[in-house]
Amino acid sequence: MSVDERTPVRIGVVEDHAVMVAGLRNILAPHRELRIEAAAVTVKELLVQEVPLDLVILDLRLNDGSSPGDNVNKLREEGLRTLVYTSGEDPYLMRAAARAGAVGIVLKSEPPERVVEAVRAAAREDGELGTELALAIDGDEDFAVDLPPQLRQVLELYASGETAARVAHLMDIAEDTVTEYLKRIRRKYEAAGRPSGNRAELLKRAVEDGWLPIPRRRGR
Repeated sequence: MSVDERTPVRIGVVEDHAVMVAGLRNILAPHRELRIEAAAVTVKELLVQEVPLDLVILDLRLNDGSSPGDNVNKLREEGLRTLVYTSGEDPYLMRAAARAGAVGIVLKSEPPERVVEAVRAAAREDGELGTELALAIDGDEDFAVDLPPQLRQVLELYASGETAARVAHLMDIAEDTVTEYLKRIRRKYEAAGRPSGNRAELLKRAVEDGWLPIPRRRGR
């Protein structure tokens, strides 16, 4: 769609921090073609309002425990484009939203003009992927280690705490194959100058590259 005052972009915001919603309203207020029409603390609560919208600005971490991928999918089912608005500390969540079909990602630390630019781009059907979204999908080529799907699955399972025998059972492959895959994974990380000699280091690598979420502290 075009973005001008004759065809304003009708925006919904899903964010459970009122100060962030107020900040977005303040940033977009001077731009009459970008109108926040509704806000809610969850995707479900936004949709039940039945307000006509074109674009939803979505926070990744919501207190209802919903996943970014599920939220983006629900919005897509309603024909809504999604712009992720995030602090960017969790590449796993960013990657999940990107894979689910988010059309853009903008960091909360960006200056107001960059946020406006991201909203405009997300509203355009021919808008290009922003830098943050491209990195979320592909990983940082100068940092992230490229792993084939099967090696990545071994890394995700083993780094999450599964034994080699359990990984072999879950993937229906030989335990010796799992051991060999782990050696290959470690060689790839070592070649990139990123230590991965034990399970804890492998977990750190998987989190850094967005293959696993940041572990939550107990009691939270």
